[in-house]
This record gives sequence, C-alpha cells and structure tokens, in this order.
Amino acid sequence: MTPVTRQEVIGLYRKILRIAKKWQSASGRTEETLTEKEYIKNEAKTLFRKNKHVTDPELIKQCIEECEARIEIGLHYNIPYPRPIHLPPMGLAHKQGRTLRHQEKLRKISKPIYLKSHDDVS
Repeated sequence: MTPVTRQEVIGLYRKILRIAKKWQSASGRTEETLTEKEYIKNEAKTLFRKNKHVTDPELIKQCIEECEARIEIGLHYNIPYPRPIHLPPMGLAHKQGRTLRHQEKLRKISKPIYLKSHDDVS
C-alpha cells in the first residue's frame, strides 16, 4: 500500500469514528442512537480489519469506493445500516436458456457497490 493510499484509508476510518461520535438516530430515541453508534463502530472495525491484508491496488480502490458510498448513503438517509436491494428471483434475464446459476451470477454482478462486503461480514 502506498503512503498516499494508507493516509486515505486512515482518514476514512477517522471520518467514520467522528460520524459515529456525532450520530443521532432518525427517531431521536437515546437507546436507538446508542445502538446505531455501536453498529457504526463495530462495522467499521470489522471491515477494516478484514481488509487490512489486501495488497491489490484495484481491490483497495474498490474498498475505498465502497466505504465512501456507504458513508454518503448513511448520512443522506440517516440510516447506518446498508440499504437492501430487491430483485425478483428470475427477473434479470429472459427465462429461455437461462439457468438458476446464471441468474445467481447476474444478481452478484448487479449488486450495488455499497453492499459488496455486507454479505461477507453479516
């Protein structure tokens, strides 16, 4: 990892911790706010530790983009949890000659960037 990339990653981690410190839940209830703050810190810690041995520059770039997307979406919607996507089970391709395996592959490809690591951790 280059020094510039390292600084960018550390900056993102600090940004997430600052967001968690200032976080207020949408409902304004104290117990929900504490739960969401804890979730933000634990999710960041888990994902950053999981990816600390990544050395491929392209994969590092993807992780950074995912992190930035999750931060922006979380701040915009005031929800720290990843927003789920809803795709019909066989709705991505025509049924003629398409197998379930092909459908699963299309679903994986069509997953938004902010959900790439969510299924791996959760």
